[in-house]
Amino acid sequence: MIARPSFWIAAASLVAVVGLTGCERLPVDTVQVGYRGTGMEQVTNPRIAKSLEAANTVPEALEPADSSGPKARQIYQNVKVLGDLSVAEFNRLMVAMTQWVAPEQGCAYCHNVANFADDSLYTKVVARSMTQMTQTINAKWQVHVGATGVTCYTCHRGQNLPTKLWFTEPDAKVAGRLLGNNFGANRAGVEANANSSLPIDPYTPFLLEDKPIRVIGDTALPTGNRKSTMQGEWTYALMMHMSQSLGVNCTFCHNSRAFAEWEQSPPARATAWHGIRMVREVNNEFITPLTPIQPANRLGPTGDIGKVNCATCHQGVGKPLYGQSMLKNHPELSGPDHLLKTTIATPQAQAKTN
Repeated sequence: MIARPSFWIAAASLVAVVGLTGCERLPVDTVQVGYRGTGMEQVTNPRIAKSLEAANTVPEALEPADSSGPKARQIYQNVKVLGDLSVAEFNRLMVAMTQWVAPEQGCAYCHNVANFADDSLYTKVVARSMTQMTQTINAKWQVHVGATGVTCYTCHRGQNLPTKLWFTEPDAKVAGRLLGNNFGANRAGVEANANSSLPIDPYTPFLLEDKPIRVIGDTALPTGNRKSTMQGEWTYALMMHMSQSLGVNCTFCHNSRAFAEWEQSPPARATAWHGIRMVREVNNEFITPLTPIQPANRLGPTGDIGKVNCATCHQGVGKPLYGQSMLKNHPELSGPDHLLKTTIATPQAQAKTN
């Protein structure tokens, strides 16, 4: 029996629907950012953009505090950071931090309310380290955050923990496969690689360790070129994460006609290069050392602490909070002046090794 034409039309329609489920539903907005015909375009989905607006609004700033009077370290005990602020400025920041990180628990989230100088709560120790981290980012890493800077709210958004943290994958080489070795890839539903078949943990080698982020070798075969397809897949997984975290296309940072050429890349590529190194420093210098004091319920399956990546701050937009600066209302988080003189290498200077 031969099926009717209507059957084949219906079948073809079903296949088309299934095949398009991974694509953006129209309409989408496209902005050309390069020469016509080069594919230098940024595509945005107005429905997704609308949903991101509410998540990227900033809370109303508190009234400025009086900078005169005694310093916090002269009045309060055990003030190891921010002690040079006036008492009024110090208390204003404490209120702001409570709103940013623990609006439900209040002061008791970090403090023993019977003795505020006590360091027995691990959250207080963490908060002190995170304050130093924020100051360091604002002072040392202006090449990435610019004058906009960051505050606790940039990541926390009113939550005890940022919604976007990552843990090292347990035994990534065999995860998700019944037979054989999947080489850390080919697992469905992994946010880290944007649900692709690429490696499932691009964070550990690049945002914690200092593995080279390269796809194209700089020497000809057969000697000297050790840039393999497998290495390329790990790099692509990181790029997928960055693209998804910022809600942008590859051409946000790269020129489509010469992806590897720094001289032809948009300025955003250098900003991203510095951002990778900033995240790496934050994870190694400020977050990982806090692992021993964390309770078990805040550790990952391999016993590691939750670490940051691009999504922790950006949360789906090119500039966190659409570039709205909260730092201007909290200059005390700008950081120590000596870090402003820190010199950071340019990406072009390290292009061959990184």
